[in-house]
Amino acid sequence: MSNEQKKRLAEVAAVFLKLGTIGFGGPAAHIALMQEEIVKRRKWIEREKFLDLLGAANLIPGPNSTELAIHLGYQRAGWPGLIVAGVCFILPAMLIVLLFAMAYVAFGKLPEVARILDGIKPVIMAVVLNALWSLSKSALKNMETRIAAIGTIGLLLLGWNELLLLLLAGILVMVVTNRKRVGTGVSGLAFLPFSPASALLTANPSQPAAIGAISLSKLFLVFLKIGSILYGSGYVLLAFLQSDFVERYQALTSQQLLDAVAIGQFTPGPLFTTATFVGYLLHGTPGAVLATIAIFLPAFVFVALTSPWIPKLRRSPWMGGFLDGVNAASLALMAVVSWQLGQSAITDWGTAALAIVSLILTFRTKINSVWLVIAGGLFGYLSTFFT
Repeated sequence: MSNEQKKRLAEVAAVFLKLGTIGFGGPAAHIALMQEEIVKRRKWIEREKFLDLLGAANLIPGPNSTELAIHLGYQRAGWPGLIVAGVCFILPAMLIVLLFAMAYVAFGKLPEVARILDGIKPVIMAVVLNALWSLSKSALKNMETRIAAIGTIGLLLLGWNELLLLLLAGILVMVVTNRKRVGTGVSGLAFLPFSPASALLTANPSQPAAIGAISLSKLFLVFLKIGSILYGSGYVLLAFLQSDFVERYQALTSQQLLDAVAIGQFTPGPLFTTATFVGYLLHGTPGAVLATIAIFLPAFVFVALTSPWIPKLRRSPWMGGFLDGVNAASLALMAVVSWQLGQSAITDWGTAALAIVSLILTFRTKINSVWLVIAGGLFGYLSTFFT
């Protein structure tokens, strides 16, 4: 390995360790932080390439922001970068969740961090809005992509499935932008399958059961399955965990599962580190490590299989149009999630003021988002003394 390759690998490790440590707020926030750090500040890749990678990550199962991190690591430092970026993005969250799991088992309750998070959330919303504005310049490049984005927002609010909307947007933009190649007009789109997706699984709470009713090997296989097939939000993850660990194997109570998901939500990094918490509850540290490896392993495999093909797809007029549509839909999905997050992040005059100040600073200055996140957390902590 040359000195230049080693330097790039060290950069990838440092960047994603930092992002994994400060990445509060879920996938939309993670993507915004990556866009700011890698596209705006470090200029490793162009916005259009970043959007292509985001669109590709949205089309495969697994944690989208983690898969985007893995894609970005590959672009910067090749195959070693692919592994290092993913591991470094996951590791801080895994260790933090593991500490919470140990405290949960030892003391029987979750540590109180709500006030700190109340200060961080409005800052994260400002970072996300800044990223949406920056990415929209590349994603919404023409009338076709703008229509795809608007249509995606409308249908998503009506309850359509995210993956279906990504595919439909890609096909629509691909066909419209290449209609002259096949001699057809927009009316040729009538064959597309417009149908809303089936409802998500729901589960009824079950009775408490004995802990440890599932073996380490079975624990690994269940999380490997979930990581291989899961599309969608954290609520979909909750449905899978409820079905497997509460109902099928009766290894957790519903309350323990909700506590596990809560820990995954208010710690930084990917929500899939909920697996770390569940693994620790069932089999201690070995279970935490195995569960984490299992749920994230498919993401590395899927990215390794798809990442080398993205430049070739972009050069094809047909697949380039498809990527344009997927990118526009991905931005629309991010916008809807941001709106939903904003409703829970901005709850009073204090959080609204914090969000506005953070938004002004992100647009008008080059301040690093790390300092904004730290300041927001400090604001939330200090607010406990005045209420």
